[in-house]
Formats: sequence, C-alpha cells, structure tokens
Amino acid sequence: MEKRVALITGGARGIGRAIALHLAASGWSVAICYRSSQSDAQETVKAIEKEGAQGLAVKADVSLSEAASDLVRQVEKSWGRIDAFINCAGPYHRVPLLEETLEGWHAMFNNNLHPVFYLSRLVAPGMIKRRWGRIITFSMANADQLVAQPQVTAHYIAKAGVLILTRTLARILAPHGITVNAISPGFVASGSAPAEELKAMEKKIPAGYIGTVDDVVAVAAFLLSDEARYVNGANIHLSGAWGI
Repeated sequence: MEKRVALITGGARGIGRAIALHLAASGWSVAICYRSSQSDAQETVKAIEKEGAQGLAVKADVSLSEAASDLVRQVEKSWGRIDAFINCAGPYHRVPLLEETLEGWHAMFNNNLHPVFYLSRLVAPGMIKRRWGRIITFSMANADQLVAQPQVTAHYIAKAGVLILTRTLARILAPHGITVNAISPGFVASGSAPAEELKAMEKKIPAGYIGTVDDVVAVAAFLLSDEARYVNGANIHLSGAWGI
C-alpha cells in the first residue's frame, strides 16, 4: 500500500500539530497549512521529519475558495493523493451579539464553516477513486444542543453548521468507502484559550478536569483507522460530559 497522506488545516499548533505528529509517527506523510504562524509551521515540519516521515507546510488562507483549491493542488502535486482531511482551523472571538461587527460576524463563518465545504469537495474525488478516505471536522461540545450563545453567536452557529455538513457529507460519501465524522471538544488545554479561563471552568466539568491534546489525538487516531470504517456521520463529544 502506498504511504497515506493527510492534510491538516491549523496544523502548525495545538490540536492540529499533535495529530500531525501522531500520524507522522504512524508512517503517514503530513501536509499542514497555516495562515500566519510560519515559524510554528516550520518547527512542526521539522518535528514530522524527525519522526521519519515526510512533512509539508503550505501558507494558505482557506477562508478563500481559491486558496483552498491551490492548497489541495499543491499537496496532490507533491504526493499524488490526499487520504485524510482534518479541519482543525477554527478561530473564535467573544463579543456580545448586538455589539458584533459585520466583519466579525462574517469572519466566523468564513473561517469555521466554509473551509470544510471548500476542502471536502476538493479532496473527495481522489478518495472516491481510491475507495478509501477519512474526513474529520471539529465542532464544539454543545453545538448540537442549539442553545442561546450571546457571547459567541456566530461561532456557535458556524459550528452547528459544521455538524450538518459533516452528516451530509457522510451520507453522500459512505458508498465510496469514505467516513466523515466530527469531534466536538469542550475545554481542552491546546493553547487556544487562556490558562486562567480553563482553570475557572474545571468546577463546571463533570469529569472534574480539563482535557489535553492527547485526548483529542486518541479520538482522531481511531476515526482515521481502518477499525473505524463503520463509524460514519458521528459527533463525538470530547468534553468530560460538559455540554451534554
């Protein structure tokens, strides 16, 4: 079997980086994309190569469909295939809904929801041809509850949209040996949230502690494996029972 290739958006840091290094240690070739963190991306590629795997870092703003197309084209030109697409990029900001700007509102959808559509439709044809593929999206732990979110409204709606898109892609692509699943983290120490904010949330988490990137990697590794071939359209809560 040819070496499998993964494309990870937001792969320079945090959860994306941890998944990239796990796949590299498992023999995958790993391409990551970044928008501004060039030094982090270069360090991640070095770490991938240290695992004895091939690494590639591509600067791309995947909120733009043209950039998403260029990204996929470059990875496929380099390695001839993409077997797994993991969408880890997903910025957010906190602002009261009635104080949200149009720019901020659109940014949440452009960066959290639209790239899943742009990139999934681009990697799907090759996966269909090879009759094997894995797509993993990231939502948030209570996005399926459809509750009011006055401080992160646009982000929350975008993440709920990710779940609908994930299930729709799963239904369409399942006949071709492709799985599409979502991971919905709660509070995870990945570097994206201030430590004091995470600490303050511990008492609200039924499990009593903050998750780690290793917790996320374990779930992603299973979903990417052949053992998970019959898991499709799932939304896996990774939250220590918070948000359910």
